[in-house]
Amino acid sequence: MSGTGQKPSGSSATGIGAPVRRKEDFRFVTGNGRYTADIDRPGQAILHFLRSTHAHARIVRIQAGHASRLPGVLAVITGQDLAADKLGPLVCGWMIHSTDGSPMKMAPHPALPVDRVRYVGEPVVAIVAQTLEQARDAAEAVVIDYEELPAVVDPAAAQRDGAPELHEVAPRNTIFHWQLGDAAATSDAFARAASVTSIDLVNNRLVPNAIEPRGALAEWDPGSDSFTLWNTSQNPHVARLVLSAFIGVAPEHRLRVVAPDVGGGFGSKIFIYAEEVVALAAAKRVRRPVRWICDRSEAFVADAHGRDHVTHAQMAFDRDGKILGLRVRTIANLGAYMSTFSSSIPTYLYATLLSGQYAIPAIHCTVDAVYTNTVPVDAYRGAGRPEATYVIERLMEVSARRLRMDPAELRRKNFVQKFPHQTPVIMSYDCGDYAASLDKALQLADYAGFGARKRESEARGKLRGIGFSAYIEACGIAPSQAVGSLGAGVGLWESAEVRVNPTGTVEVLTGSHSHGQGHETTFAQLVSDRLGIPIDNVSIVHGDTDKVQFGMGTYGSRSGAVGMSAIVKALDKVEAKAKKVAAHMLEAAETDIVFEDGAFKVAGTDKAATFGEVALNAYIAHKFSGAELEPGLKEGAFYDPVNFTFPAGCHVCEVEIDPETGRVSVERFTAVDDFGNVINPMIVEGQVHGGIAQGIGQALMEQAVYDESGQLVTGSYNDYVMPRAMDLPALVVDTTVTPCPGNPLGIKGCGEAGAIAAPAAVMNAVTDALGTEDVPMPASALTVWRALQRRPRAQAAE
Repeated sequence: MSGTGQKPSGSSATGIGAPVRRKEDFRFVTGNGRYTADIDRPGQAILHFLRSTHAHARIVRIQAGHASRLPGVLAVITGQDLAADKLGPLVCGWMIHSTDGSPMKMAPHPALPVDRVRYVGEPVVAIVAQTLEQARDAAEAVVIDYEELPAVVDPAAAQRDGAPELHEVAPRNTIFHWQLGDAAATSDAFARAASVTSIDLVNNRLVPNAIEPRGALAEWDPGSDSFTLWNTSQNPHVARLVLSAFIGVAPEHRLRVVAPDVGGGFGSKIFIYAEEVVALAAAKRVRRPVRWICDRSEAFVADAHGRDHVTHAQMAFDRDGKILGLRVRTIANLGAYMSTFSSSIPTYLYATLLSGQYAIPAIHCTVDAVYTNTVPVDAYRGAGRPEATYVIERLMEVSARRLRMDPAELRRKNFVQKFPHQTPVIMSYDCGDYAASLDKALQLADYAGFGARKRESEARGKLRGIGFSAYIEACGIAPSQAVGSLGAGVGLWESAEVRVNPTGTVEVLTGSHSHGQGHETTFAQLVSDRLGIPIDNVSIVHGDTDKVQFGMGTYGSRSGAVGMSAIVKALDKVEAKAKKVAAHMLEAAETDIVFEDGAFKVAGTDKAATFGEVALNAYIAHKFSGAELEPGLKEGAFYDPVNFTFPAGCHVCEVEIDPETGRVSVERFTAVDDFGNVINPMIVEGQVHGGIAQGIGQALMEQAVYDESGQLVTGSYNDYVMPRAMDLPALVVDTTVTPCPGNPLGIKGCGEAGAIAAPAAVMNAVTDALGTEDVPMPASALTVWRALQRRPRAQAAE
């Protein structure tokens, strides 16, 4: 099973490849999960934030004297107080340089502003009180005098002459002007082109909406001058590192960060936010534990948003329909401040995937990142990969229509055929079979029968369309040497420790973090399969910096390819050590010991010892001396991949549109993905379903909208529409398999595929049904109805 690129074979009904029900679900469905909001500390107080009602304004004066004297109020904290505590600003951890070599213009981002607010919802004053009601009353008693300033919310307008500037360090609101690829080669390709397809796209801004809102509970121990922070984090070790090394809350060894059960993240819980910093500072100030739990309305402005690109793209073809070149110009809105990883999203997680599944000889991409008076933007499920897929897959569909080619065949004509394949934009694809995914998707979607279904819809007065999305993504977000050369401030390896107890049960400590992915099941399946022990004898420990030495957390579909590979390395060491113990027990040479089916055997004999017996003897240590072999059976490992992994696949969407109302109904959705080897197909299918739901949500309904003054118009579920079960058809999902050669399990990753592929597939189907490309995303009923009214009468009557 450890052979690179070889498909592991399950040894039991709970081993690798088995659809095991999630172990962790019992406590969740019975109400016994332990989330941050479930944790109570003796004497804890409540933290509440007074947030800016202006998108852009100077803070003239904060009057909080009366508020601080109200019943139950323990402290009123301002930006001046945090500055006096010498707490540093929030930081972005990925350095990007402009084309002229200058570093990105990272403006200071204080946890609470001192002199100016830059977006509606920015926390300005923090109130600590004994109850939430008392804190809210105090917030109403705080008087803030503002001098309102002009605001800019449109990323395309942020760089124009006369636009309001948010930060002195960033003239024309430009954070960086960045490029990737060969401009000269791309220009030459366009000069030789027989045809060129051009499109303008907006990738709509999204608001993450995990089931569990964010929260933080901070406690200070005066005896040791140390802190504990329980919070809703996808990467508690990185949170501790940033809070200690950059913000200066406390030395790293005196700050414990615990991420207990976390109810969904989708990227929005990767980052270090102001609320966590303030909670820690407040706990020391009032000498009591301090808890902040975000409410749903607050989350619309407190959590980092996603996407928000404006793009002009062109694709050049020869006379045979082969792609010659791709040119992309994107303006990326990063909001009012740079967030923890925001600079990497529209650059190295976006432009490097613009080759898609296609052998494109020349690509050139430029990206301007800008500040606007909006909530900061950072990673959201897929993080750059959905934006790249949307650009290239919309281009492919539009090109097929203009070239009068079948969209599936145009893709097939341009697929990468040989691996490894070096793209013009850094990435080297290690393996894949894109035609296999396309072929299976065509079959499962009954592409051949679409014409008959379209005619049936027309007979009922409806419009029907079909759309494709042949996506690729880069997962694992490693190796460290590679991402370091691209500007990442940390290495992106993963760690694991396997502790075998004397009774033969096993604890696995992993730096990966689970917030819905099912790690407690899939990681245990791996250990059960490898050691031949019952899955219930394996426990997975994660999310606590005092238990796990260090880890990089979970995002970018890295838990399997990177996190589980670290476990494999640790298991290799456990097996090697156990063989030494078994050799002493069985009075044989170590080279004669083989391990199979959960037992250590002397080759060619009937002498054997079970895994549990060997574990016990490792701790009893009667069979060997300390000079020969150290007692115990516990091993750790760090794993740094040799390359990204490259999941890919083909999604096919079929929609029906009511021309009277503009309502779009997703009638059929087929997803065929290549995730490499799969540990638990049931969990993978669930991940795909969830991702598709999010992708359909973006395509048809979700959008964060600001008015010209910077007010968030879609600031609640009354205006921000989320997909429901009724919006989704029965999803048809399947896989093809090309094992990844870059890690010992052959895993590629599955968590983001649906959100990456679905928006383009849906919009391609919508535009196919309407016969026009003039439909912005999201294709709401009103948007589609307006597009129908704009169509020429002759076209509308077809």
